[in-house]
Amino acid sequence: MIKIKKYFLNYFNLNNKILKEIDFDKVNKLLKEIEKLKNNKKKILIFGNGAGASIASHFANDINKNVKIRCLSFDSSVHLTCYANDYGYENWVKETIKSHYQKGDFIILISASGNSLNMVRASSYCKKKRYNYFSITGFKINNKLIRNSKNYLWINSSSYNQVEIAQLFLLLGIIDKLK
Repeated sequence: MIKIKKYFLNYFNLNNKILKEIDFDKVNKLLKEIEKLKNNKKKILIFGNGAGASIASHFANDINKNVKIRCLSFDSSVHLTCYANDYGYENWVKETIKSHYQKGDFIILISASGNSLNMVRASSYCKKKRYNYFSITGFKINNKLIRNSKNYLWINSSSYNQVEIAQLFLLLGIIDKLK
């Protein structure tokens, strides 16, 4: 019992350390971008892979329900397999943006490593089109997604689970702040 308690206390302390290192000016920028959408009647398009997709889905449901900001996540297997089959997995996010983006919408791209090709290609497309987008990544500070993004949050960890916990924590914290 003592070993498991010690393990989890260390795990919680590591999570707290990672969260405390985040650039809160950038968190505030993300919060302000999201706040603007409510007044302008625009929506968020949010994307992730694996756990990032579940984070995107959770965020989309909560912000729709609790803050009344329209948000779409594209995590259904039907959507994903349709777009991946027609455009390739590396292009499904970019092609979904082409289909659903309307002027003034806001895009959030979630990637633990920041090197997911589908997110990198989506960010290149958004950058070229001058769409307003925000990336949330971890691992290396110079990952491909951050290099493509003017606006980003970087989580200082190389652990998928730690990065994903921080991504979820920050996005749900934004919802609670907006409520």
